[in-house]
Amino acid sequence: MLKRCSAVSVAITFLVAGNLSASLSDVAVKLLSGGISPFQYMFVRQLLCVLLLLPFWLKAPVNKRQLGSIKVTLFRSHLMLAGSGLLMVALTYLPLATANAVFYTAPLIMLPLSIWLLGEKTTSGKVVATLIGFIGVMVILRPSQFHWAAIFALGCAFTLALYNILVKKLPRREPVFITLFWTSLLSLPFAGLLSAFFWQPLSYFELVLVAASAFFTMGYHASAVSAYKRAVTSHIALAEYSGLIFVSLFGVVWFEEYPDGLTLVGILLIVLPMILGHQRK
Repeated sequence: MLKRCSAVSVAITFLVAGNLSASLSDVAVKLLSGGISPFQYMFVRQLLCVLLLLPFWLKAPVNKRQLGSIKVTLFRSHLMLAGSGLLMVALTYLPLATANAVFYTAPLIMLPLSIWLLGEKTTSGKVVATLIGFIGVMVILRPSQFHWAAIFALGCAFTLALYNILVKKLPRREPVFITLFWTSLLSLPFAGLLSAFFWQPLSYFELVLVAASAFFTMGYHASAVSAYKRAVTSHIALAEYSGLIFVSLFGVVWFEEYPDGLTLVGILLIVLPMILGHQRK
């Protein structure tokens, strides 16, 4: 059945699944409640990601284990590292849906980045839909109630946008798990150095939460790499907004964060352009 689907449809499916995984990771991070330092979280999470991916890397043929583009992968590894730290701070101090509303400015940032860095072309419809999504984000965020942690959320969105854009600079035939393995491994030296200054004992519960975050984050990154290798960035970036629905539901279930009327309006402004745009294809 998948063979009958267009590349864009398959890519959007990957992104929606990936954003569900990312939303579960956000829940795990928020449950940490700032109990460990962001630097310690960054190192432990990346180490666990490497351990999760190591068996797949070892099973791969020797000629497939090689790193395709060391400069791009090294840069992406530290974008992932920075993004995870910024994300933890934002989720600690902001409601789940509010933090994610800012995270979902990433597709807005990706549009000009894809034009600038990749030379991709877009349509006026995509620009309008993206602007409507941005208005939705602002409705949810409510600038009049701006919190300093939103700056960290915005920084996370920028690192995520650039991280995804640079997928196009990787070798097309490089397996996803190989890309993820090297990206996680190359981030460990710097992450370990930073965490050494802020190390403290981890409880079993905290370790389980970091492990859950690592697992679900790998799910997102694997889906994102698969999606952005299959389709033009501007054609699928709006699908990133699907995660906002998931985190809003999880916020109610786990944290009793009930969205008000303005939040629901903002979510509709974000999601409807994505749905309508896809139906016209």
